Amino acid sequence: MQDETTTLTLLPDQQLLQISNQIDLIREALEEQGHEGVARAADNLTRLAGHITRIGRQVSEHGEELKDLRALADIGQVVNSSLDLPEVLRIVMDTIIRLTGAERGFLMLRDENGSLEIRIARNWEQESIQESDFEISRTVIDRVVEDVQPIVTTNAIEDPRFGGQDSIVAYNLRSILCVPLKVKEELTGVIYADNRIRTGLFTNSERDLLSAFANQAAVAIENARLFESVRQTLAEVTELKNLMDNVFASIASGVITTDIQNRITLCNRAAEQILARTSIDLLQHDLLDSLPELASILAKPIIKVQKTDESLVGMELNPTLPQRGPVNLQLNLSPLKDAQATTQGVAIVLNDVTERRRLEAQRRLFARMVSPAVIDQLDPDKIQLGGERANITTLFADIRGFTSFSENLTPEELVSVLNQYLAAATDAILEQEGTVDKFMGDAVMAWFNAPIPQADHTLRAVRAAIGMRQAVYELHNLLPKKAQLDFGLGIHYGEAVLGLIGTEERIDYTAIGDSVNTAKRIQENSRSNQILISAAAYQFVKDQIEVQPAEPILAKGKSHPLELIIR
Repeated sequence: MQDETTTLTLLPDQQLLQISNQIDLIREALEEQGHEGVARAADNLTRLAGHITRIGRQVSEHGEELKDLRALADIGQVVNSSLDLPEVLRIVMDTIIRLTGAERGFLMLRDENGSLEIRIARNWEQESIQESDFEISRTVIDRVVEDVQPIVTTNAIEDPRFGGQDSIVAYNLRSILCVPLKVKEELTGVIYADNRIRTGLFTNSERDLLSAFANQAAVAIENARLFESVRQTLAEVTELKNLMDNVFASIASGVITTDIQNRITLCNRAAEQILARTSIDLLQHDLLDSLPELASILAKPIIKVQKTDESLVGMELNPTLPQRGPVNLQLNLSPLKDAQATTQGVAIVLNDVTERRRLEAQRRLFARMVSPAVIDQLDPDKIQLGGERANITTLFADIRGFTSFSENLTPEELVSVLNQYLAAATDAILEQEGTVDKFMGDAVMAWFNAPIPQADHTLRAVRAAIGMRQAVYELHNLLPKKAQLDFGLGIHYGEAVLGLIGTEERIDYTAIGDSVNTAKRIQENSRSNQILISAAAYQFVKDQIEVQPAEPILAKGKSHPLELIIR
């Protein structure tokens, strides 16, 4: 009998119904026969029919529960099959509508401010609902958020809890089912489903099913949100890293960072070029081992920075690099700190100042020929080959007796003495903001009033000549008797052509013209410590200096004698 009962409980509902009907027919037939034994058999069959009916109902209920459990298992597998948040939300809503038979479904999540925001809305045709059709009951949603409990209503209009609400009446809402989404007992959102046509659509069974599903969905959504946040953070970090890489690659200064063990952790392109090393040669290698030419200089400063947490700025090194030769480097060393302000290594910024130092040396050399005040006013971009006419005062100075003096000296001794005299002459010229044109053996040529106009240019030339003569007197106190020589000086005023003469590769800034040649001829006729001034130049200073007349001279290449004044 036990086996028969077990077999019966596994029969489909329709078959159970047929058996029950057949038993009823047998019972009625036996009752008609009127026998007592038959009557008892009929009663037994009636009771058996009742048992079978109850078993059928239980089978049907268990079947529904089994179907729901299988649906939950399938849902769990589906919603956890993706970490893409929009895809997870779509799967959740389409599944809810399919399970409950709802017309529409809305999923709302809390934003960063704690407010509920509709993230997805779908209908029974698995289509997205437009924002203009978001006709839902905020009263029901607010009640679920407040109580963190699910709500089901079979007819919202007639439900005394909500029937008087404007939204329910205005939108003609009928069946409504709303459950909370929770993660670790914290409300993260709600699921709202409704049907505006049918009443009695949702029961407690759908409520419980949707609540169970919501627990799975909430975890899946939270995982997708966390994954989306991690992915966005990773994208931002990657973008920031790419930006930093581009910055490091673009800046002209070399940047090297090391860890606390002095291993190189970063080396930008500029550092590779400055040090004539590749990143392969440097990264993850010991700094001092990789750059032995800098090791003896950098070892102590690096230790100091690590111990004191203080930067060292403006260090200058002059190493000889294997691939570049002698270079001039300027370094800044700073402690490299993490987010907790703990020193994790050293950051080194290198600047190659080799070319700058070379240009500075050239400028200093140029400044020995042209007054710094003049240099500051020159615009290199406007200097072109060729010249312009200008009225200038030209000064020539020549060391008297230098040829015979040089006969008994070695070249080194001769150059040493010559440089002292020419330096004295140059200083006197530059002090008056004149321009040293050139040195010609033991002679020097200079002019005034160009390239920057000088209203008192002739007076400046006279002062420069007097300054030379005074400098020679002072120089005699430092030199032996045989090296005590004197200048002969000549000054003339006139027109000349000034500009850059030469080629693009080699140019001289000089003055050319008859007035320059005349100044040279005047100087050739001056005696030791004598300053000869032409009459043309004297006209500009006659009220400012005391002079003596001199005999006119017939200079080489001149058809008429030159009138001179002695100072």
